[in-house]
Amino acid sequence: MPAIADRSSSPFKAMLAAKSCELAGSGGCCTPQKRRLRSDTALAAKESPVSTPMKLKSPRRRLDSSPSSPANRIKKDPSEKTLKKCWNPRDVEQMRDVKEAVHVSTAPSTVVCREDEQKRVLDFCKACVQQEKAGSLYVCGCPGTGKSLSMELVKQQVIDWAKMQEGLQSPEVLAMNCTSLANTSVIFSKILGMHQPKKKSIGSTSPLQHLQNLYSNKQAQSSSKMMLIIADELDYLITRDRAVLHDLFMLTTFPFSRCILIGIANSIDLADRFLPRLQSLNCKPMVVTFRAYSKDQILSILQERLLVLPYIVFHQQALELCARKVAAASGDMRKALSVCRSAVEILEAELRESASNTGLTSAEGDFVSPRTALAYEVFPSQENNTVRIDHMALALSKTFRSPIVDTIQSLPQHQQIILCSAVKYFRGGKKDTTVGELNKSYIDICKSALIPPVGILEFSSMCRVLNDQGLFKLGQSRDDKFKRVTLKVDGADISFALQGVRLFRNCLQ
Repeated sequence: MPAIADRSSSPFKAMLAAKSCELAGSGGCCTPQKRRLRSDTALAAKESPVSTPMKLKSPRRRLDSSPSSPANRIKKDPSEKTLKKCWNPRDVEQMRDVKEAVHVSTAPSTVVCREDEQKRVLDFCKACVQQEKAGSLYVCGCPGTGKSLSMELVKQQVIDWAKMQEGLQSPEVLAMNCTSLANTSVIFSKILGMHQPKKKSIGSTSPLQHLQNLYSNKQAQSSSKMMLIIADELDYLITRDRAVLHDLFMLTTFPFSRCILIGIANSIDLADRFLPRLQSLNCKPMVVTFRAYSKDQILSILQERLLVLPYIVFHQQALELCARKVAAASGDMRKALSVCRSAVEILEAELRESASNTGLTSAEGDFVSPRTALAYEVFPSQENNTVRIDHMALALSKTFRSPIVDTIQSLPQHQQIILCSAVKYFRGGKKDTTVGELNKSYIDICKSALIPPVGILEFSSMCRVLNDQGLFKLGQSRDDKFKRVTLKVDGADISFALQGVRLFRNCLQ
């Protein structure tokens, strides 16, 4: 028979003590939490209006309410890019919008990758306006590096900044392209016309002399505003005596001059070559150089331009190929835009041809109307509607192709190997070598490719053929082995022409 615990026993007393601690409420700091049963929880929920029981949700509702679900993730992160709809290249309006977005003449909404250069020019202009002091600045760089576009932005920024400053007059702005001038000296008439719009020159005094007299007079400093002059294509003003260019920059050196001159040109050393006197007078203009765009910068600018389109037009790999090739060739952003536009036209021609084969075009060969084109959207996939890497490669080939590339690609294999060996040999900095030394480099390439090399007599004969085609320049010598060999074409053209063959691609890497 089981024993019953006595009320006076120690275990029973311990149980009573624990029960008294639980009933003590807030009076005891070491009160252990009471274990509640499921029935107690339901009873407490009915009695307390504050606490509510946790309702179990179905698996589908739990998935929808999860913070990691796609719907909630899009609502939670508004900065995340929304999915773009499919592009229909058969739609005439969409095709026109795409071509306009990548056109060279279309000004982008923002100018990226030139923030440092723009800040330097803007700070220079602000200092001149605040101090009411004349100054000159020369902006140089290769074509297509954003010089003119950046100066347009800086011009507007200077005007907006001056309007917000108390006690400062907004400067007059004269922006011109020097190629549009009928005569190089007309630029002085335009500057004088900004200062004295209603007055005409009287007598034999030239506009340049009027400006020189005006900037030598102290009265002119208090009566006129500062003038920001932006002269694009400045090298057009270079004459035989260099007088116009020199006199233009000299206007900023007069004691009461009001000119802030910004000249834009491609020549990096224009100030050193054509304005040596300014340097001797310690008046050499400040120089801001716009370097050629890198691959990452070209890719960033292309992506920024394409953001205005509500659909995906280019494969990412196609844009990267375009940026890499253009950056290696010139870094010219206008060239990159031209290549992208050409790639779009190649896709357009491809779809036109496929549509004509399937009878989707009219008898005149035009596109179907936008309303009818919507019915055909279901047939082609998005993969076929976008500009792929093969379209971009063909556009690059058309853009950078030259007669030299065609000539190199039409040569026999061994003559191509000779050109490849010459490019590889001259990478060390040498400008010429002998036929014998070049033959050794040729043999090494043939051995690595498991191709039987030709003899020295046939090798010399092939070098003469390359000389006749204008690819080599051979010197004079009694022995063919000692004739000097020089490349007459750019090694980049040879690399571009032979990059499609794995043998030459591996050799030239």
